[in-house]
Amino acid sequence: MSIERPLTLQPPPSDPHSTAIVGSGWCSIQDVLALARGERRVALDDDPIYRQRLARARAIVERAESDGGTVYGVTTGVGACVGTAIPPGLRSELPVNLMRFHGCGTGRILDEAEAAGVVAIRLITLAKGHSGVRAELLERLCEFLNERLLPRIPEEGSVGASGDLTPLSYLAAALFGEREVTLRGRVLPAAEALSELGLEPLDLLPKESLSIMNGTGVMTAIGTFCYERARRFARLAASITAIAVDVTRGNRGHFDPRIFELKPHPGEGRCAGWIRADLEFGEAVDAPPPARLQDRYSIRCAPHVIGVLVEAISAAERALEIEINGVDDNPIVDPERGEILHGGNFYGGQICFAMDGLKAAVAGVADLLDRQLALLCVPETSDGLPANLVAAGDVSHHGFKAMQISASALTAEALKLTMPASAFSRSTESHNQDKVSMGTIAARDCRRVLELSETVAAIGLLAACQALDLREGGSQLRAPLALREAVRKVAATVTEDRRQDCDIERVLGLLRDGSLPLGPYA
Repeated sequence: MSIERPLTLQPPPSDPHSTAIVGSGWCSIQDVLALARGERRVALDDDPIYRQRLARARAIVERAESDGGTVYGVTTGVGACVGTAIPPGLRSELPVNLMRFHGCGTGRILDEAEAAGVVAIRLITLAKGHSGVRAELLERLCEFLNERLLPRIPEEGSVGASGDLTPLSYLAAALFGEREVTLRGRVLPAAEALSELGLEPLDLLPKESLSIMNGTGVMTAIGTFCYERARRFARLAASITAIAVDVTRGNRGHFDPRIFELKPHPGEGRCAGWIRADLEFGEAVDAPPPARLQDRYSIRCAPHVIGVLVEAISAAERALEIEINGVDDNPIVDPERGEILHGGNFYGGQICFAMDGLKAAVAGVADLLDRQLALLCVPETSDGLPANLVAAGDVSHHGFKAMQISASALTAEALKLTMPASAFSRSTESHNQDKVSMGTIAARDCRRVLELSETVAAIGLLAACQALDLREGGSQLRAPLALREAVRKVAATVTEDRRQDCDIERVLGLLRDGSLPLGPYA
């Protein structure tokens, strides 16, 4: 019953016209992101042996029901109602009722990429063949992704154990033709969208709505996007640090590889390498003598701070890929032995732990960048740059004084959200779900911490570019100048007091669409 790791999605994701073949093989985070963004089409594996295995798993569920077996959510009620036997004449109603009574989600609607990520992850996990769903249901999920028919999913209402029941009920409802969806960006009733595509609503058979809903697809989908954003944020933080070293005439010896070989945490060494690369450390450019023997911790210890994030990203990658490729249903089917197993694979504790750790590490780096910004704004710590990075000689101008205040506020809010969601597990649903993961809350918190921290980084980058402009003699380093050139295409040097909110938004746009010339994350 082990999950095979060889990747089945071919050709590579870089080909936008390729088709991902989903079945029993391994899918990476990048595969999920490509499907979520509509960069690839998807199809269910048509190998006859694989299809027979799907049919065998479905037959096991149906045989257990017809033979008088006890199968959770098929012949019994759900949750604390597990002791209630469902008469044969009512069992066809249970999948629909399960979907309907969970229609109580609240809050922000997941954006289309996130919703598509949910559909993709649910497809990948159910396609492992251990959930007892029909190939027809899996093929309908493929159609949803290919046609961009996506459920509108409110993000609140999941405790992250027994899976993301309430938010995933919106996917089950879309299959059945109920509630609202988006169809290629337009919001409309699910039944109308299905009709527009010439599709009939799918009658969900016993266990099928439970299989869709009883999993970790929402927290994992949000987490995949957090993972990608955190990688970009970490690399940008290293680049901003390099500029801060350059403009404050810091000691480049702090990033000597021998230091990191002596305490070989991988993330710290990798980050120090990024900073050296951005400074062209030890290469053709002759570095000026440092202004001080030891820089303040926000410079000297930057690889150690950002390195924690780098390793949190690696931990999140492992947890997310196992979750994407694992079987998180309950009950699950063993097609080889013909047995149905009742367990708790829907529990989202691993994702919760990964997201709690990731958000704390991200906020720690935002705090680092906020401290670096403070160094740039004070002449005594910047080696003589103008106070608040004011370009004009006129004392009526204030440069980056308010930008520092904004960055400080954003950093404080990010740090406030680092309280681990897992610490707030509680008993619910008549004490059946009496220990829950809170993984979806952790993933949502992580996304918000990233939003705030990216904004701190945007302010920090604007200030760093201002410092490059103000430093007498300028910089001769390729990487800082390339970043400044990209920023200056959307935000001019601040020569007199003006609004800077638009500058922040434009730089955020460059970061989030991948347009900033950052070095490789490797």
